[in-house]
Amino acid sequence: MKRYQVGFIGAGNMGGALAAAACKSIEPAQVIVADRDADKAATLATVNGCAVGDNEVVCQNSRFVFLGVKPQMLSAVAAELKPLLAEGTVVVSMLAGVTTERLANELGERPIIRIMPNTPVSIGEGMILYTANAAVSEADKAAFVQLLSAAGQLDEIPEALIDAGCAVSGCGPAFVYLFVEALADAGVACGLSRETALQYAAQTVAGAGRMAVVDDRDPVALREAVCSPGGSTIEGVRVLEHDAALRGLVSDAVKASFERTKELGK
Repeated sequence: MKRYQVGFIGAGNMGGALAAAACKSIEPAQVIVADRDADKAATLATVNGCAVGDNEVVCQNSRFVFLGVKPQMLSAVAAELKPLLAEGTVVVSMLAGVTTERLANELGERPIIRIMPNTPVSIGEGMILYTANAAVSEADKAAFVQLLSAAGQLDEIPEALIDAGCAVSGCGPAFVYLFVEALADAGVACGLSRETALQYAAQTVAGAGRMAVVDDRDPVALREAVCSPGGSTIEGVRVLEHDAALRGLVSDAVKASFERTKELGK
């Protein structure tokens, strides 16, 4: 039996956020973290009450090993980890654009889950897309989902679509923050204080996003419910749709992120 349920190699922002979520879903004593910056790993472990170790300890003693390194570092990291990984260990990759096939080529044939999380996992409101190769059992999938249940929503998706999904959910928060900033700037231009405008903009986006999740109506119906005929809102919508071409700009941004994600995996 493995000593730890899950180990994390890489204690950066995303790895750290997922490690924190795992410590909320299972006993922190079942979680171990490692990073080439030992102080960073130690700090993460102290904050979350989990264990800290090196790559060898993580690989040999964890049922799941999460890789939180940059895609460009894969070959070098894989060369180090391949002889260390215990048989049956499930590798969970956060490497953007890197397929499960390439991971298997680098790490050897083994159970591999590829995930694309987004930054709101740090507050339990994340969207985590995942795909698994044929070596991953249903029991391992169920355990994996339970591990990250405190991070937000999870959705299994065909690998052919995961880069497209990442362009929406993984890159999307940056686009939303830009919109919040622009909305707040406009409020300041209309006379609000910066603090008040930012509070109004952020809560409005948070509330509207939550409504889009829980309300059965589609976004068109939700938008129309705000727009009175000849009113203030419909005039603003007209500017965004016609003058600013918001829909086309968002589409172009997502497509650009999608293409870049595919490039990173090569």
